[in-house]
Amino acid sequence: MKNDVTDESDGIMLQASNSGKTETTDKMERQQIQQRVADNWGQVLDEVSDASKRSGRESDSVQVIGVTKYVDADWTADLFKAGCKNLGENRPQVLWSKADSPGFPCEVRWHMIGHLQTNKVRRLLRYEPLIHSVDSERLLHSIAVESLKAAVKTKVLLEVNISGDQSKTGMPAVEVDRLLQQGPTNGIEVMGLMAMTGLGADPETAQRQFDRVRELRDQLSLSSGLPLRELSMGMSGDFVQAISSGATMVRIGSRLFDGLLS
Repeated sequence: MKNDVTDESDGIMLQASNSGKTETTDKMERQQIQQRVADNWGQVLDEVSDASKRSGRESDSVQVIGVTKYVDADWTADLFKAGCKNLGENRPQVLWSKADSPGFPCEVRWHMIGHLQTNKVRRLLRYEPLIHSVDSERLLHSIAVESLKAAVKTKVLLEVNISGDQSKTGMPAVEVDRLLQQGPTNGIEVMGLMAMTGLGADPETAQRQFDRVRELRDQLSLSSGLPLRELSMGMSGDFVQAISSGATMVRIGSRLFDGLLS
């Protein structure tokens, strides 16, 4: 009986010891992740600033949208705490799941950057996002209608398929022009354009396509009378070319979690 008690006691002590080690290890891993995210954020900011200066622009003229589709709510919050206040998600249900997570920072400025279905619009508007990916007249009308119902004005970008790549979303330039002339105006504010390069575009091709987006924006601004100040273009692999072409927002994801994603 005595041996049984001793064995049981030793087992409890061993379990407690292992539990303490696990908690300590988990805490160390969290701190390492947070530090790596902060380091990556600082590196990206430096590169964006350098690219802006080389293009003859102010170092703070480009806003970095941290794309967090790769990671969970904890890592997303780590990026916010590192200094990235603008976060972008591809899927609306992931955006609102993170935003509603207990303890998640409420000061985040959300950006919807992926394809958006009209049946997700109403709930998405609760989080007051800037919607980059307006890729159809139907979606623009849905956002306008739901915004009016909610008594809000939603800021949007019109997504243009500048490369003609059928694998990419976005509208042809002529459709974007038509929407600016004939589309809804109440409940929304069109801030500019969003674009992606074609699949497999090399740096020179990317530069040409981004230049065309800027030229299109300038033409549309003249014809519509709207400022269209924002150009959302450029991601982890081509943001330098996008900044050179006039991007005001770059959508960077994998670079911010370098060394952490398998």
